[in-house]
Amino acid sequence: MRRPFGTTPDGRAVEAVSLHAGDLSVTLLTLGAAIHDVRLKGVPYPLTLGATDIAAYAGPMTYFGALVGPVANRIAGASAPLNGDLLSFEANEGTTCLHGGPHGMHTEVWQIESATDNAVTMTLELPDGTGGFTGNRTVKARFSLDAPAHLRLVIEAETDKDTYINIANHSYWSLDGTPTISGHILTIPADRYTPVDRALIPTGVADVHGTDFDFRSGRAVGDGTPRIDHNLCLSDAPRDTLQHACTLTGQSGVTLRIDTTEPGLQVYDAGKQSSAPYVGLTGKPYGAFCGMALEPQRWPDGPNQTGFPTCRLNAGDVYRQETVWSFSKA
Repeated sequence: MRRPFGTTPDGRAVEAVSLHAGDLSVTLLTLGAAIHDVRLKGVPYPLTLGATDIAAYAGPMTYFGALVGPVANRIAGASAPLNGDLLSFEANEGTTCLHGGPHGMHTEVWQIESATDNAVTMTLELPDGTGGFTGNRTVKARFSLDAPAHLRLVIEAETDKDTYINIANHSYWSLDGTPTISGHILTIPADRYTPVDRALIPTGVADVHGTDFDFRSGRAVGDGTPRIDHNLCLSDAPRDTLQHACTLTGQSGVTLRIDTTEPGLQVYDAGKQSSAPYVGLTGKPYGAFCGMALEPQRWPDGPNQTGFPTCRLNAGDVYRQETVWSFSKA
């Protein structure tokens, strides 16, 4: 089902699309191709964070649920070499380019190519030079639901010039319907992570053993636990097949499992989120530690880091990412 959701400050119409299959219902927005609302049968609250007012997505909730890119995460110095040239991007976090800059994909209104009861395909055209990124790029995102409660996302992109592509979904998950994620248990089968400097730029790769980033046996997250805004290394390169990325379990017994083809998982605990004057789907504004962002993607600052999984996309090649979110309740 399609319906109007609102209008952006510059007058672009945004639609909401609702999908249903088995025990799962999902609402998506054409703004940022965002996952707006996720409902599991028998659970009386949403499992992801969204806003009832479209104005929130132009403010403090700009990344909530959206596909971020064309290069997700951080690019040091808002620049990167490509084919002998130094590309300059739009900085929006000090000297860093974060999630494609201030005019990244999260700000774009995607076009609906097709829609059924359980699937929708959205497309986006990114002109050469937008935000400093090269190539006329076509991006396609297909969301589909499979019973009993699986949400699948397949992203594909093509370009007519060599470029960088690293797209990530930036949903925040909260499985208990409470103001914070405290009490949630996060498990990640990663034995390495990327330490960062003060600008949150990776300084290399390290073993998780003996650190706050060892989630292999499951650890509590949220208020009162060590802060996290880091990449966990799932593999050394993108894969053609899905691999287990993480499991998040609330005290309610609701569990989210994520499988992906991507080699990294950025984990952010929303500890810096300030209470906004916009009402969330629970009827209250979101504050610090309101949700857990679990973002399958290539490793941060990939264009500048030798030895990191490549996020280069050559003209004529196809970028592909697949991620599956599976929900259950004990």
